[in-house]
Amino acid sequence: MRKIIVQEFITLDGVIQAPGGPEEDQSGDFKYGGWIAPYFADADDVVDRIMQKWMQSTDILLGKNTFKIWEPFWPKHAEMWTGINDVTKYVMSNSLDHSDWKNSVFLKNVDAVKKLKASEGGDIKVHGSANMAQTLFKHDLVDELCLMTFPIVLGTGKRLFAEGLMPRAFELMESLVTSSGVVFTYYKRVGDVQTGTVGVND
Repeated sequence: MRKIIVQEFITLDGVIQAPGGPEEDQSGDFKYGGWIAPYFADADDVVDRIMQKWMQSTDILLGKNTFKIWEPFWPKHAEMWTGINDVTKYVMSNSLDHSDWKNSVFLKNVDAVKKLKASEGGDIKVHGSANMAQTLFKHDLVDELCLMTFPIVLGTGKRLFAEGLMPRAFELMESLVTSSGVVFTYYKRVGDVQTGTVGVND
């Protein structure tokens, strides 16, 4: 059984669209592309530690739109991310079936993702891919969350969480805070959501 880890740059209001640059994803007339850039201008030791973990080589699961952004970029910038061209890039899409980017494998539906998750192998990380990530949450396929939360609110853009997700509780495993106020958190799924009444003991 393989773990699926959803790993995202995210704003306080849950937006994950186009964190890296203005041209990355302008769909929906999004005007704030590159919103993480100012927070990496003066990287400190904490940022370096976070990014080493963030960019560990694992197989990757992407939605169609994120794959189409990454496909022309990373083969030309492999020096920025060791191993990115060598790991398997799984792409959930019912319209794409071929790529010249090596080690790209196309999955037609959620059942194919379930089969992949049940197979032998290492962890699989999801980057971006808002719609697909929401689908994974709805089908209870997310084992861990790795988030870098930036201290901004955008009010618009593609969000990680939406109505209809499977209710699940997560346990905080690790956290770090950078000097610029970016909060890194790592969670693992622990089961059903528990409820009660504050101040009332059994």
